[in-house]
Amino acid sequence: MISMVTGKVAFSSVSKTDTYNGQDTGNFSLTVTLDDGDAEILRQKGIRLKEYEGSFQRKFKSKYPVEIINLDDSPYEGEIPRGSDVRVVYSMGPEHPTWGPSTYLGKVRVVLEAEPLNDMTEEF
Repeated sequence: MISMVTGKVAFSSVSKTDTYNGQDTGNFSLTVTLDDGDAEILRQKGIRLKEYEGSFQRKFKSKYPVEIINLDDSPYEGEIPRGSDVRVVYSMGPEHPTWGPSTYLGKVRVVLEAEPLNDMTEEF
């Protein structure tokens, strides 16, 4: 089943595969901060969400490069800056007994691009 959510980018690893503890995961990923309505829809589907600073987030993953487009349908290049508004097309994978169903990243539309941070200290 293919579905769509909207939200703000929390973490983007769509131009290269993600790393965890210095190891390449082999997955492209996008973590999105969801509005309450989309968060509730995902919860009703049994998808587990992470709460961060009073908002709900979900990580969407793919083993393959993902199509990312701008609002005008032109291709988007590079990582999507934190805070950018996006629409994410995803599909659900098999049910995991502990973590619930997987969410596979399908396609991303950048609705409003945020200013990229030039210096990591700007986040603090």
